Amino acid sequence: MTEQRRVLRTEIPGPRSLELHARKTAAVAPGVGTTLPVYIERAVGGISVDVDGNQLIDFGSGIAVTSVGNSAPRVVAAVQEQVERFTHTCFMVTPYEPYIAVAEELNALTPGDHEKRSALFNSGAEAVENAVKIARHYSGRQAIVAFDHAYHGRTNLTMALTAKNMPYKHKFGPFAGEIHRVPMAYPYRWPSENCADEAFEAFTAAVTVQVGVDNTAAVIVEPIQGEGGFVVPAPGFLKRVADWCRHRGILLIADEIQTGFCRTGDWFACTHEGIVPDLITTAKGIAGGLPLAAVTGRASVMDAVHSGGLGGTYGGNPIACAAALAAIETMRAEDLCGAARRIEATMRPRLDALAAKYDAIGDVRGRGAMLAVEFAEKGAAKSTAVAAACHRAGLIVLTAGTYGNVLRFLPPLVIDDALLVEGLDILDMAMAEVL
Repeated sequence: MTEQRRVLRTEIPGPRSLELHARKTAAVAPGVGTTLPVYIERAVGGISVDVDGNQLIDFGSGIAVTSVGNSAPRVVAAVQEQVERFTHTCFMVTPYEPYIAVAEELNALTPGDHEKRSALFNSGAEAVENAVKIARHYSGRQAIVAFDHAYHGRTNLTMALTAKNMPYKHKFGPFAGEIHRVPMAYPYRWPSENCADEAFEAFTAAVTVQVGVDNTAAVIVEPIQGEGGFVVPAPGFLKRVADWCRHRGILLIADEIQTGFCRTGDWFACTHEGIVPDLITTAKGIAGGLPLAAVTGRASVMDAVHSGGLGGTYGGNPIACAAALAAIETMRAEDLCGAARRIEATMRPRLDALAAKYDAIGDVRGRGAMLAVEFAEKGAAKSTAVAAACHRAGLIVLTAGTYGNVLRFLPPLVIDDALLVEGLDILDMAMAEVL
């Protein structure tokens, strides 16, 4: 068992990591970038161990994937058992119970007490693509409305939904059509104090005048935007959007790929404002690190698609399904919603104190164990420099934001309290070094 403590045996990155990075440069397409070129050989809980023996504190969770911690015991046991049984059949050829069990869990856990159906896929982008397919098929309409600062994936359709050009969209077009963009109620960057009201008015005007209500199949939104900078919409905005869509026969797709599965202190971030989406996409934290994604929605909507219209060779792979069931069991047994709230109770005061200390920090925001600081200055210089200082000291942190000026924090929900505090101490020192 890896001891849950930070250990630095070499500089970061160390010599063996540098050797592997030279091999990566020679063998891997350069478009597959690397945030921190330390090469991991094992990871447990909140610690990642690299090939040089350094033990780094993890405030990234593989971008909110290993919420139950790396190598979570229930997940490991379930995966080992399933590998011994069988590794693949393709659910569309000869099905198996774990797929059904995951669908049942998703139907029960996601917001709303209506009858639901689920379909399983491999990645978040694939889930979003299929949610759009389902919405268009059910409604007979084509237009999809997405928001400024949104991120929904890197496939052609999801790049069209994603707002940021570099690095996600640059020179990859042309993109899928009938995608329309509307303003997000982004309190820190909105030019007045009436953010929710003005953003809602802009949204309804755009859909009514520019898109056409009768042409709009769905509105897709992240309850807290992820790659866009952990933007928490102004209170009340999403509820008004949801109600407005419902009264006009427009489906609401909630992209909970980064926010779902206890990350924000609830099973799903929609719950915070009582929003019940028609379709919800999930991935990342669902399966403890194995590739799995899903679309869950109203039975009437999901049942509209003909047999064979949804699927994929690997979607709902039995090993990933076993991992998902074990991850969900872990979330329940260890009250990881409560753990996320406890993480916020520790982290938020420290982040607020840093904001009070440094004028360069413009905003602190987020919910649960999905927190961020945004630097007032647009541009990635400060966020990149602070992240690099954290990395050198053995703390994995990530950047984000439309302007590249956001530091985001996604610690595993099982992180040791002492590790969490030590990571915050490192962040404090990194800020002092850079700012």
